[in-house]
Parts: sequence; structure tokens; C-alpha cells
Amino acid sequence: MIKITPYKIKKGLLYLKHFGFKEFMNRLMERMEPEEVPYGPWFESHRPGEEELARQRRTAAADGPLISVVVPAYRTPEKFLREMIGSLTAQTYPRWELCIADASGEEGNVRDIVLEEAAKDSRIRYQALPKNEGIAANTNAAIAMAGGDYIGLLDHDDCLAPQALFRVAEAIMKDGADMVYTDEDKFSEDKKEHFQPHFKPDFNLDLLRSNNYITHFLVVKRALAEEVGLFKEEMNGAQDYDFIFRVSERAQKIVHIPEILYHWRTHAASTADNPMSKQYAYEAGKRAIEDHLARTGTRGEVTLLKDFGFYRVKYPVQGEPLVSVIIPNKDEKDALKACVESVLAADYKNVEILIVENNSEKQETFDYYKTLASHPRIRLLRWKEGFNYSAINNYGVRKAKGEYLLFLNNDVRGTISPDWLGEMLGGCQRADVGCVGARLYYPNNTIQHAGIVIGIGGVAGAVFVDLPRGRTGYMHKAAIMQDLSAVTAACMMMKKSVFDEIGGFEEELAVAFNDVDLCLKCVDKGWRVVYDPYAELYHDESRTRGAEDTPEKARRFQKEIEFMRTRWIQYLKEGDPNYNPNLSLKKWNYSLKP
Repeated sequence: MIKITPYKIKKGLLYLKHFGFKEFMNRLMERMEPEEVPYGPWFESHRPGEEELARQRRTAAADGPLISVVVPAYRTPEKFLREMIGSLTAQTYPRWELCIADASGEEGNVRDIVLEEAAKDSRIRYQALPKNEGIAANTNAAIAMAGGDYIGLLDHDDCLAPQALFRVAEAIMKDGADMVYTDEDKFSEDKKEHFQPHFKPDFNLDLLRSNNYITHFLVVKRALAEEVGLFKEEMNGAQDYDFIFRVSERAQKIVHIPEILYHWRTHAASTADNPMSKQYAYEAGKRAIEDHLARTGTRGEVTLLKDFGFYRVKYPVQGEPLVSVIIPNKDEKDALKACVESVLAADYKNVEILIVENNSEKQETFDYYKTLASHPRIRLLRWKEGFNYSAINNYGVRKAKGEYLLFLNNDVRGTISPDWLGEMLGGCQRADVGCVGARLYYPNNTIQHAGIVIGIGGVAGAVFVDLPRGRTGYMHKAAIMQDLSAVTAACMMMKKSVFDEIGGFEEELAVAFNDVDLCLKCVDKGWRVVYDPYAELYHDESRTRGAEDTPEKARRFQKEIEFMRTRWIQYLKEGDPNYNPNLSLKKWNYSLKP
């Protein structure tokens, strides 16, 4: 049951005013969808028991790193302050210090409370600041107090899980991490309810450019923090976002701990429960992304999205490179015609279209080919052997002249907006990107593809399938740019040089998983695979292939499954780094794993 309070009513009215009725109802429906696995009971069953906590206390390394947890305090309510401090003294890892820089002045009793707690535990340190200089400067003052080799950032009204520093120290000692972050959730003002868990992927640059998904709990090697210049006062409101960008740009080893180790308190004044309370912060976030792009020599235009704290980076097309559009085809004249016309109508014009004819039988198909024969940007190729998606596309690539390749199914059409092709090309031109995938919809305006997760369904599966258009999914992931392990080749753009480097499509995979294999080979060589939701098209999936309804097809499909399980066993065992091990592999909507 949802508990309605006057504050929640007020908050709802603010959201309604901001979004408008239709968009507000979309978001309300998304929040009210029933959970297959409710988070509250899940959290209770997954938090470590006393026996595990005792084990951690016994085995914690006596020579582990000293972690200085820094807290800028400002008129913190006594209850929140004591609970924050208590979450440190309850840690199973002993080598920590708590550095509190207090900008409260004469207001409140922060000083008295902290000194009282410090008298009980010498690891608690306190400094009164002469005046409130803002969150960035106050945080820098807390860092200046630190004596540890690592600093951890904690808000004055939040709490750490008791095993948080134990897990962080493990990551530092085992993996040599110089930047560590964890999963987090929110908890109510009275600490009785945990909700809205944020289960994060491993480091994901394009997701970070879309939203500060890292946030809490962040631990950074002190030398690295000092090297990048600590926190910038001009970024107040998004000072942590800017800091995360600068640290991640120079970090040697970034480790994500997929465990809820940080609890973000919600109350009327907090950004956690009322994102409209700090609207200035979103403009600062935009500047943080722009500064990051400038430092990394990346051209891109940053805009704020309607969802608070989320951004779009649009990468402009540079020059006019030739894009070879490869479309395998067997009959389905009407679908092919719509596909070709949508390519020709797209905003980017320097394309060649290679239609790879594969044993069509209908006269109308060949009649349509004749109408295309004189078109200067269209070539017809003939593949006379049986259907093998990988082999057909490899053949098309061998005939292609373009610097970029666009693999396109004949049942895909870009009729939503003409800028889809330029959108994909701009992203694919980035120096570190190997390929880009689009957001695809069924004809009924529900999602067919918003990226692929390794392990879903046994090998790999698309996420957010059947989510209505206009809905954004868990943490808005259906609607924001991010790096993934795979995207569908129904509409995928790739650098030809990368395609050649990784050896093209695997022809042992005639029908299934060939695009997943191609993307994983791309990632394996250090290239990014990017999901771009701003390239939107329709896809009448598998219209020409037919169902897997014969014994021969079933045997072929099983063989391809075994091929993938053998080649990519590491991903299947260790999990997709762009997903989270706490999330289900049996659902595709980011549901919790039981």
C-alpha cells in the first residue's frame, strides 16, 4: 500500500506542473507498476547478519588502507548527525577516520555532538570552519583534515552499511583500485523504510555523461583527488559530478562494488526526495559535462532532459564520410521499399545502399529491383547460397566502399524522425566507439530493442521489450545513451576499420547471436558499444526469417547457443559488466533477482 502524506501530495503537484498531465501520468504509471520482488523484504534478506559481520571484524586486514571519510556538516539535525556517526562506529573495518568540517557557525549543536562522540572514539575528528563557503569549499576543508591514503565522501545526513568500508578495503587491496563506488538506496527520514535501490553497472562513460549514476558511495585515492584539484566552488550543486568526471579521466583502476553500501536519506529539503529543491544543480551538471568534453577533446552539445539530473550529449557529424548501408533481402517488397525510402529520406545523404539479394522468389521483388537499377546510390548484390545472416553481411561488407557500415534489416524503417542516421554517425565517429545501436519499436509503438544484456534468457536478450513508447524504464535507461555489451544488428552502425579488425560476423552463427558475438568481439578489443536512444526506428522483427518451428531449426539454434556459451563463458559466469548481478536474468525490465 502506498502511504499518502501532505508532502507527497505537494511533491506530486510540483511534478504535474513541471511535466504536464500526459508526461506526469506516464511517470506515475512507471512508479506504480507492481514489483515482482519487493525491495524492502529483499533488502532485509540480503543484508549481512551478525555472524557475517563478526567474521568481517575478525578477518579485517590490520595493515589495510586508512580510509578518511570526509563530511561537510551544516546545521545537521541531531538525530541525523548521530545516526551518520553511528554508521561509522559500526563499521566492521577498523582502519578509518571520520573528518567533519562544520560550517554551522553559532547555529545548532553540531560541535557539541561531534566532540561528545569523539570523546568515545579517537577516530572521529572535528574542525569548525570560520564561515560557510559552500559545499565544495567545505568538502575541501574536510579533505584537508584527512590523514588517510583514501578519502570517502559521505553526506552529513546519510548512512553507510556496516560492511561498506570492509568491501571498499577489499577492492583496494585485491584490485589496486584508485576509485571505488557502490550501489545505493534511499531510506526514510525515520530509517524504517528502504526503497528505490540503484543497482549500477561497472564504469560506464556514456551513462555517466547522461546522468551522475555513480554519486554514492565514492572512495578515491587521496593522491588522485589532489592531482585533479579536489572540488571546484564554481560547480556547487554538481561539485561531486564534476569531481567524478575529473577523477575518472585519470584513474588507473575503477572498481564498482555491486552491493547496497550507502543509504541516502530522504526528507523535504533533500535532493533524494525532492529533486526540484536544487534546480540550479542541474545547470551546474550541464557545465560539468561540457568541461569534461572539453578536457577530453570531444565535440558534443549538452542539453538537459525533462527528467531532473539527466542529460543528452549530441555528437555532431564531422565531415561527410561515406556510409555503406547493407540490407539483406528475400522478397518482402513492401517492407524493403519502406526501408530503402527511409534511408534515402534521412538527414545524412552521403550513403550507398547495398541490397544483398538472397534467393527471392516473387516477381514483384524483381520488378522492384528494376526500379532501383538506375539509382546512383543503390547497388544490387546477389547471394546465391542459403540463408546465413553472418555470411550475407560479410559478403556485403566486402563490396562496400564506405568508411562506416550500417547493418539494416529490410523490415526496419526510420520514419519517426529523419535525423536518425546522422545521430548514429556522429556517435560512431567518436575515437573510442566501435559501433552504435538504435532504439527500435514494434509497429504498435512498444519497444523491441533498447540494448542487449548478456545472460538474459540464457545467452543474451534485449531489455525493456514491450515497454510503451514514451516510457523510460528503470533509472530512465531505455531513454538515455549508455555503453552496453551488445546491441542488435537490425540497425547497427560500425566503423569498417573495426569490423575488419575483429574479423567481421562469425559465420558459424547463421541466424542467432551473430550481432551479440560481433559486439563482444568489439568490446574485447577495447572499443565501446553504444546504445543511442535518440536514433528511433520501427522494426517488424524477424518478419522475413520465420519462426524457429522445425527440428532442423531447433538443432541449429541449440548449436548456436552452445557456440556462444563456449566462446563467451567468462561473460556468462562473471556477469555482464554493464548490468548488475542483483538484477534478474529471467526478466528484461531490470527486476530484482530473488
